[in-house]
This record gives sequence, structure tokens and C-alpha cells, in this order.
Amino acid sequence: MEPAPQQPLLFSEAQMRGFVLPPQQPPWQMDQPALQRWKAAIAQAQQQVRTEQVLRQGTLFDSINPRVEAADIDPFTLELHNFFFFQWPSDRSAQDACIYFVLDSTVSLILYIGETCRTHRRWQGDHDCKRYVLNYQSLHFQHQMPTAINTVFWWDAPAAPRPRQQLEASLIRRWKSPFNQENWETWGTPFVSPEITPP
Repeated sequence: MEPAPQQPLLFSEAQMRGFVLPPQQPPWQMDQPALQRWKAAIAQAQQQVRTEQVLRQGTLFDSINPRVEAADIDPFTLELHNFFFFQWPSDRSAQDACIYFVLDSTVSLILYIGETCRTHRRWQGDHDCKRYVLNYQSLHFQHQMPTAINTVFWWDAPAAPRPRQQLEASLIRRWKSPFNQENWETWGTPFVSPEITPP
């Protein structure tokens, strides 16, 4: 199997440096203009991905064994749910295996992408992304900026772990979601520090 083609960088290294914080700078030191620039750069990159034409070569076996690619999934078209999906009752979803996306709907921004085979159990314990979201919301509260943290689910994910995790990795590379560790070098880590609280 041939490796998936690498998506070209949307910004030069110099441009990206203008958007990210130094690695150790705590998020409460990010002023409002810096936060707006950080979000705008990510949103712009994600909207470019969304609107680009993806040309995929078909194969003789497409109709027999279709394979879903990251380019087939548009998270912005999926039904919004509140962020607290991990508090749903265990019988809420008949289908458990899924890819999920954490969004800030006020700016159409994908913050995090994950996969699970047990939606009702995912994040019940500790999960780093919960802290990142709380830090993100706290900084917005400090600057009196609105947020709307939602989760969307793509329920046609492969039931087998390996193909589902491969699809998740492709989506993380494609959308460059800032809370996924794979993209920290691109966007910095302003919300990864220990939990912060508003003053």
C-alpha cells in the first residue's frame, strides 16, 4: 500500500512563527489580539482544507470494497452535540465506534480529533483535552470573548481499531487540530499547561 500523499503546508515557517506562542508561555499571558490571531490562523487553514478540491484516483475495486478517506469527512456538516458527551447514559448510542471532533462553533474551528469504540465511556476519567478546553474557555472568559464548545460524531468509522486509528491520524494531519499533540509544533501549546482559573 502506497503512503498517503503529504498535504502541502498552507503557511511558511516564518508565517507560522507569527501565530504561535513560545512553548513555555502560559495561556493567561496571551492577550486578546494574540488569541484572535491564533484562532484566525487555524480557522483559515481549516477552511482552506475544507474548500480545496481533492482529486482521488479510483480503482477497479472501489465499488466492491469502498475505503473512506479523510477527505470524505467534513466535520462542519455533522450534527452538533454539547461537549459533555462523556456524561451520556450508556444506552444513548447504539453504535459505539466513531471518530469525534471537538469544535468551537463560534468560529468554525476544530480543536481536537479523537476516536473511540466506546463513546459512552470515553473521557469518563482523566483526559488531557478536557483541561485544554477548560483553559481555552477560561482565557476567553478573561477577555470577554464568546465560545461555543461542541462535539460532533462520525458514526461510520471502522469497527476494527487499526483502520479507525489510521483514519483518525489522517484527519489530524489534514485538519491540523491544535489540541492534538501531532500539531503542537505548528500551533504551539498555549492551553496545555495545568488548569487555570479566571481571576
